[in-house]
Amino acid sequence: MTAALRSWAGVARSLVIYRARPWRIARLAAFYRGIVAPGDLAFDIGAHAGNRTRALLRAGARVVALEPQRAFHAFLARDLPAQVTLLPLAAGRTAGHARLAVSRLHPTVSSLAPGFPASMASAPGFRRVRWDAAETVEVTTLDALIAAHGLPRFIKIDVEGFEPEVLAGLGQPVPWLAFEILAATPDATRACLDRLAALGPYRFNFVPGEARAFAFPTWLDPAALLTALATQSARSGDVYARLADA
Repeated sequence: MTAALRSWAGVARSLVIYRARPWRIARLAAFYRGIVAPGDLAFDIGAHAGNRTRALLRAGARVVALEPQRAFHAFLARDLPAQVTLLPLAAGRTAGHARLAVSRLHPTVSSLAPGFPASMASAPGFRRVRWDAAETVEVTTLDALIAAHGLPRFIKIDVEGFEPEVLAGLGQPVPWLAFEILAATPDATRACLDRLAALGPYRFNFVPGEARAFAFPTWLDPAALLTALATQSARSGDVYARLADA
């Protein structure tokens, strides 16, 4: 299979996973309505196939979506409604350029995190993944996005192990955030929790995998969340953070 064919096969694979079941976007939109109200601003950092952006739109939010992978940005530029602000950027600690390790057949796990391919090579669910390409991408910061577009109600971050670097580029609290965690990268989870705790009085909950409900009946501080996560059979998913008065 040629490189170009592998890339388009990867795009097609992601679209089947994330977009072929539209009722999932409807359920996700219903979940997001508990976080955003019509007219609220949301950032989708790592938009990929656009399912989260579409769910936020359906919930009534205004969306700024970042997707640095060329193939997916080109798809989203044709697919997303015109009211979405779509940017061909990554987010990180500082503005500049960085190397994105790309898996052509599994592009959803492409990552800017140094050493991510090597650290994940033997992790469950990743053993067949090969990071066989690279792209140089432009990087901005969450603070720069806020300066340009306003303070969001909600930021969703799904960037395959690079989440701590994204949060390092945020210098002020926002009401709600969600960041992906992976069972194989517990240090990244702790780094994200530490960063948010330094920004404001956040409390945390967890949504495992592709579920649409919080795992815990109460919102937890960072230490309690880490203890609670250890009891979960599925330890990959999204951690949600909300300010105490949000």
